[in-house]
Amino acid sequence: MDGKDNLNLKGEKDGRAKKALEDLSIKMDNMRVAEYLALVTNPGKLIWMNFLLGLARGLGMGIGFTVLVAIILYIMRSWVNLPVIGKWIAELVRIIENYR
Repeated sequence: MDGKDNLNLKGEKDGRAKKALEDLSIKMDNMRVAEYLALVTNPGKLIWMNFLLGLARGLGMGIGFTVLVAIILYIMRSWVNLPVIGKWIAELVRIIENYR
């Protein structure tokens, strides 16, 4: 191999490295690494974000559970006569009315 071939190989390696670096840069930009690092380095913002996300999850779970239980009770009531649950609910309503 002479010096000219050696330079061509080096140029090809540099070109591939540059292309790989550009691809990596584009992928990192798409992953929003900079935004994530800004969030992680600011603990106050991270705590506030997690607090709001926790509230949203809790609210969603509460609403979802309520709807699910309502549907189950509606189906059960239409299929089966449930005197035990009816008595229990009536007793609960009576207790609540006594405390008012």
